[in-house]
Amino acid sequence: MSAAPPTVYTVTQLTTRIRATMEHAFPEVWVEGEVSNLRIPSSGHVYFSLNDQDSQIRAVLFRRMAAAFPFRVENGLTVLVKGRVSVYEPRGDYQLLLEYLEPKGIGALQVAFEQRKKQFEQEGLFDPARKRPLPFFPRRVGVITSGTGAALHDIVTIVHRRCPVIRLRLFPVAVQGPGAAQQIADAVRLANQHTDLDVLIVGRGGGSWEDLWSFNEEVVVRALVGSRIPVISAVGHEIDFTLSDFAADYRAPTPSAAAESISPVLVDLIEGLREKDARLAQTMRGTLKEHRHQITLALHRLPVPSQILQRQVQRIDEFSFRLGSGMRAMLATVRPRLAVLATGLERAGPGPSWQRGSLMLPELLRRLSRAMPWVITEKKHRLRTVASTLDTLSPLAILSRGYSILETDPGGTIVKDAQAVQVGDRIRARLAEGRLSCLVEQTERQS
Repeated sequence: MSAAPPTVYTVTQLTTRIRATMEHAFPEVWVEGEVSNLRIPSSGHVYFSLNDQDSQIRAVLFRRMAAAFPFRVENGLTVLVKGRVSVYEPRGDYQLLLEYLEPKGIGALQVAFEQRKKQFEQEGLFDPARKRPLPFFPRRVGVITSGTGAALHDIVTIVHRRCPVIRLRLFPVAVQGPGAAQQIADAVRLANQHTDLDVLIVGRGGGSWEDLWSFNEEVVVRALVGSRIPVISAVGHEIDFTLSDFAADYRAPTPSAAAESISPVLVDLIEGLREKDARLAQTMRGTLKEHRHQITLALHRLPVPSQILQRQVQRIDEFSFRLGSGMRAMLATVRPRLAVLATGLERAGPGPSWQRGSLMLPELLRRLSRAMPWVITEKKHRLRTVASTLDTLSPLAILSRGYSILETDPGGTIVKDAQAVQVGDRIRARLAEGRLSCLVEQTERQS
């Protein structure tokens, strides 16, 4: 009896049977290995090899599955995967068709966090040089958080207690779950349309790593970086860090700390202003006192106009005495000579005309002697009259009669019209002795 002929398969048939056998034998397997030969074509599917020390196997992560993971697959990453064994028939290669993938040893969210942080740092989004200082005393603050969470209650309570004049504007959003990240980013952009806001607080209370993940999303990070208004990130507790903390202008460890950072204690500010006002007033009083002293010294050094006139009158009197004495001495010297000349004329010719001339000269001399003191006395009288008039017109003489000169303070402009000053202005009054600093309480102008 002859043997049955062998079964002959085509390559496709054999490959198909092998694929069916392998898929039936290994419908679900867990494999640990290191990623290598990573390729991501334009289709979005992820192709790579899983390696250990001695072997490797091809693996495929289709685009729909890859998009569900928060991190990116990278060469050198040790992963734990779940999938089924299959065969890629066109090449006859067996491979793993993956349904799940997670980093080995650390969570997927932690890997995604580190990957995004590295990417944003390379783009310069976390550069300290681009961060802006917070306003010392904001008047209006935008708050982006849950409208029903404890974070909002803490912020409102602390701001109201420390500085009740600060106004808060709430932009309520979901802070976790699907769509929360997009709501937060949209609220940041909406707040930037309000020109009266001085600073933004973006955050929420504590929670798990998954609860806080919305503040690690790229859309939120880029919205905070693009904000025109300075941003405070206040997410979770002090030990919690999110990418929003690095993107914001200032990180507050908690929402309560964020409220404290933008709300100075109003009572302390008022007390500080009072102390500064008192020190300023004391300094001003000391400065004014010193200036008054300097002015007093200067006035004492300046000569009084009446005293100047008196000295000049004395000098004129002295010159008058000298002039009279000189004239008398000159006349005393001239008389003998004239007498000698007259005697000589009489001897030279006894004519009547000469005799009359010789007789007239002594008379003229007597008249001149009598006239000179009168002229000098008249000149003295006129000089004293002029000096008295000058002394009467002197501003100091007017002040001595009870009048004063008003000047603006500061400026030193003389006030001639009541309309030149206003109620509340300070003016200085110069008296015959000293000065006064006055406050204008009422102005009237005579019709």
